[in-house]
Amino acid sequence: MDKIIKTIAENGAFRAYVLDSTETVRTAQEKHQTQASSTVALGRTLIASQILAANEKGQTRITVKILGSSSLGAVITVADTAGNVKGYVQNPGVDIKKTATGEVLVGPFVGSGEFLVITDYGTGRPYHSMTPLISGEIGEDLAYYLTESQQTPSAVGLNVLLDKEDKVKVAGGFLLQVLPGAKEADIARFEKRIQEMPAISALLESDDHIEALLAAIYGEEPYKRLSEEDLRFQCDCSKERFLNALASLPQADLEEMREEDQGAEITCQFCQTHYHFDQKDLEELIRDKS
Repeated sequence: MDKIIKTIAENGAFRAYVLDSTETVRTAQEKHQTQASSTVALGRTLIASQILAANEKGQTRITVKILGSSSLGAVITVADTAGNVKGYVQNPGVDIKKTATGEVLVGPFVGSGEFLVITDYGTGRPYHSMTPLISGEIGEDLAYYLTESQQTPSAVGLNVLLDKEDKVKVAGGFLLQVLPGAKEADIARFEKRIQEMPAISALLESDDHIEALLAAIYGEEPYKRLSEEDLRFQCDCSKERFLNALASLPQADLEEMREEDQGAEITCQFCQTHYHFDQKDLEELIRDKS
């Protein structure tokens, strides 16, 4: 089971989250049949939304939309405070050649655009906030969003590593944030450590990447583990939900589906589950409208 571990420095200057999201991203790849670059882009965005949801309380839902201008198209993910996340990439078949070191390219194929976050507190009035994509690498874009939109200096590392068959090998990341009251000396010390940190890909390659991430973040600094929570790819779609969506269509559209298609097929964008509605289902909807 994937997990997120929340920690805080004993002096209260910083907090850090570290995540293992391997099964989450592996499930997304299997459901959407994504190729190399689209797998990494979708995986990074899923991890980013898991990080943002971990910052919330109650029944809050976080939607992250990477609205890029290049070949990947939009990447959309939704996460909640219970550890569930779902998502899809508009063009799952993007498979770009890797660099000489084997790293999958993402930024150039996201392109310029917006990093949009929708925070839904369940009040019926979601809060929208947006910053420009500064690199398309997702992690850097999330750090910029947190620093600019939430006025919280943040360091973010997240990545998805693939095996020789371009299947998900490991996925995870971290968030490090300055807390109110941190002293200049504390900030300088942590900034130096982040600058000297090994690449996130190298840390994820470790035998125990959760511990490797914590060691790289804190070094010899004492810290406390606050909680360990499960994470998973979990879609909340259902036949009933899509039936309600069909019920909102004009009666003429429902009659056309009944006569021409003898039913309706709907596929959930987030998890690719197929739902079939037969003539009887449509007739009941039409009758309710009469």
